Amino acid sequence: MSTQDRNSSKGANLRFYGIWISTAVVLLVLPRLFASGSSLTTFSLIGIAVIFALSYNILLGQTGMLSFGHAVYYGLGGFLAIHGMNLIAASKWPVPLPLVPLIGGFAGLTFALLLGWVSTRRSGTVFAMISLGLAELVGSSALILRSFFGGEAGVTANRTKLFRVFDLSFGPQVQIYYLVALWALIAAIAMYALTRTPLGRMCNAVRDNPERVQFVGYDPHVVRYIAFCFSGFFAGIAGALSAINFEIANSAYLGAAQSGIVLFAAYIGGIGLFFGPIIGAIFVTYLSLALSDLTSVWQLYFGLIFIAVVVFAPGGIAGVMMRHRPVLRAGRMGPVLRSYAVAALPTLALLAGCVLSIEVIVHHTVNATDDPHIRAFGMTFDTASPMTWLAAATLVLVGYAVARPAWTYVGHSFDEALIAARAKGYLA
Repeated sequence: MSTQDRNSSKGANLRFYGIWISTAVVLLVLPRLFASGSSLTTFSLIGIAVIFALSYNILLGQTGMLSFGHAVYYGLGGFLAIHGMNLIAASKWPVPLPLVPLIGGFAGLTFALLLGWVSTRRSGTVFAMISLGLAELVGSSALILRSFFGGEAGVTANRTKLFRVFDLSFGPQVQIYYLVALWALIAAIAMYALTRTPLGRMCNAVRDNPERVQFVGYDPHVVRYIAFCFSGFFAGIAGALSAINFEIANSAYLGAAQSGIVLFAAYIGGIGLFFGPIIGAIFVTYLSLALSDLTSVWQLYFGLIFIAVVVFAPGGIAGVMMRHRPVLRAGRMGPVLRSYAVAALPTLALLAGCVLSIEVIVHHTVNATDDPHIRAFGMTFDTASPMTWLAAATLVLVGYAVARPAWTYVGHSFDEALIAARAKGYLA
């Protein structure tokens, strides 16, 4: 190995360890900066969502398997963790709470071992339909097998009754936050390391060209099955942490909505890059909490955001960021930012008109007999007033008429900046 190669390898190692150490420091000091109970709860939910989204990306982003039933392994991990906590507390076994997520992880792994061999025989539509069928099967079983799943009420546990280490009761939310943060960091490092192994490379090859993988002597089915088992293990850890956080596991853990949320998080964040699902998990968790306080039809906006990402930014938020990287490194972000500033105002007007239209239409179709004065996004308006309709139509039409050429201008500015960056040797 030449001196240049050794220096390059040393620099890469320093960046690798530097990123994870910096992340650990941020996780450590975060409760010092945001100490309120709601902030700690939000951070805990984000940590759980990050593990869940990264586990899902082992399937979708890394191996090319679109699953509609990933919540099966998340939910079963949560239920086994809750039952494990009750058994440990009743038997007074010396098992501390920080080890309970492993129960969920091995539960997810066990069910992935049992269900994965058949599921992963084919990828594409066949795998997606099998995962959907399994999700419906397990989800409906949650309401039938009441002795295990607890029916609609679910199964509860008391996390403070377990064996204590260093006198930690895990009653205060800050202790749960640190537990979730620790597991999120460990799981993220483990899943990142998985992407750097020969198995991780082979998963990418199976995603891109399974026939060629088979031609060189590997079985794509076995590769998909191993990736599926890893994914189930980490999804089970996320489910167990969720069960510890809420001290309950119920049928919602196994529902289609849970599978949809993790799909949204991974895709909106970007499935092509490792940090994409992390961004998506943060974005989706925070947005779902914020939107639910602003409007009663927040799920509708959630769906619209997902459609917008699929249509306009199929690489997700991470993909958009990486497209700007060569422009930024070449020092050509100035003209691009100016073009964004030009497009911002008409785009905001268009979005405001769409929001106003949605709120008015929803009120007249769902709550037509209620008071026409409604409050959404911090504003009160009269849905029966012609002025409201006129304002919504004006904002949509004028905003669209101005935003369209403005975004064409943005496209030209970005193309010119990208050409200049390539001329300097910075490739996208």
